[in-house]
Amino acid sequence: MEKFSLLLVSVLFFVQLFHGGTARTLRKQDASEDWGYVEVRPKAHMFWWLYRSPYRVEDPSKPWPIILWLQGGPGASGVGIGNFEEVGPLDTNLKPRNSTWLRKADLLFVDNPVGTGYSFVEDTKLFVKTDKEAAADLTTLLIKIFNKDVNLQKSPLYIVAESYGGKYAVTLALSAVKAIEEGRLKLKLGGVALGDSWISPEDYVFSWGPLLKDLSRLDNNGLQKSNSLAEKIKQQLVAGQFVDATNSWSELESVISSSSNNVDFYNFLEDAGSDSVISLMAMELGQSKVTSLKRYSRYLSSLRPTPGGDGDIDTLLNGVIKKKLKIIPDNVTWGGQSDSVFTNLEGDFMIPRINEVDELLAKGVNVTIYNGQVDLICSTKGTQAWVEKLKWEGLQSFLTKDRTPLYCGTDKTTTKGFFKSYKNLQFYWILGAGHFVPVNQPCIALNMVGAITKSPATST
Repeated sequence: MEKFSLLLVSVLFFVQLFHGGTARTLRKQDASEDWGYVEVRPKAHMFWWLYRSPYRVEDPSKPWPIILWLQGGPGASGVGIGNFEEVGPLDTNLKPRNSTWLRKADLLFVDNPVGTGYSFVEDTKLFVKTDKEAAADLTTLLIKIFNKDVNLQKSPLYIVAESYGGKYAVTLALSAVKAIEEGRLKLKLGGVALGDSWISPEDYVFSWGPLLKDLSRLDNNGLQKSNSLAEKIKQQLVAGQFVDATNSWSELESVISSSSNNVDFYNFLEDAGSDSVISLMAMELGQSKVTSLKRYSRYLSSLRPTPGGDGDIDTLLNGVIKKKLKIIPDNVTWGGQSDSVFTNLEGDFMIPRINEVDELLAKGVNVTIYNGQVDLICSTKGTQAWVEKLKWEGLQSFLTKDRTPLYCGTDKTTTKGFFKSYKNLQFYWILGAGHFVPVNQPCIALNMVGAITKSPATST
């Protein structure tokens, strides 16, 4: 990991400008990293960052994979959070991460949609309003990055998503498949992995009350309030009142918090704001629906300043990292437009994407679903509910298969999870993990991603 250690400012770069001013790319001198902007639409600029793995294994029978990580929110930064908080080479104190997913693949982080993280729009009318608009921008970015690089085209791309990123992932995958078939995009799509993903909001909100009641976190009064609001959301979705459904979701989260004495939506065994490893600290997401939107966008304990280090991710990304990258405009603040990203997507926020998962399965695309056991916001109970709604022809065979227990390392006595697979659908149950599986169970997550990507790297 030495090449990734702390050469964050005093490092040499070359600059490549593409004709037409649509993209600008910088590369670290040792070629271990590339990053840049793609103008996905006029005045709409998307930032990306690619790490090449120092653990790369050349195996013609198993090409070295690339993982595209998509963060949730909407408005949460993959370049910031997924990279420094979860699976990238360095943590928020700029120390090497032993469990980095670079051990299994190259990593491509994108600040998606435009307005997220370092990505920005020059005109507020250019924020996306739907997941499919976000997918179109991401497809444009992939075309710009992959079509000019023959080496990248040799590696299968796996789209791995977390939280709301799952909705981006399935819409992007369908858009990418179409672009590949039409010859507009030159890449191999290896598959899609949906981690604790907001695929069916209705199923999740209906899971919260019963789950918390069984855990003694709600009583009958709290359950009745929760179920009543969940039913209201269902009726609003049926009526096409999608913004109203988002408002009711916000109201339901507040009711759940009040009735449970502030259960942590990302680990139902904890209180929100506790000192657990995944207690979540604030990132601002606008002034409307303040409590729920902030709660939904809180990410990981390392957002807090850490003694002796730059644990504050906002300070890190707007400080030393911005200086390293060199191409972030002076007037762009990391996360400065995130509130607008969420606001503009609130009409799409509660719309399910089960049909898109069905389409991917029908096309033969490998789809992996993984869920943390103690997540609430995207509970395993809710995930299993939407999976059972799939129309995929292999569903019944998948459901009747037995699960295989999972372990890590040499310890074969402690169950870390379960796994089930049939044809091109895989499901991982990750024990002891909340919403942020790579943080809570790094060993099992690393093994899992190695299996998903068929990485030639040796298992941990």
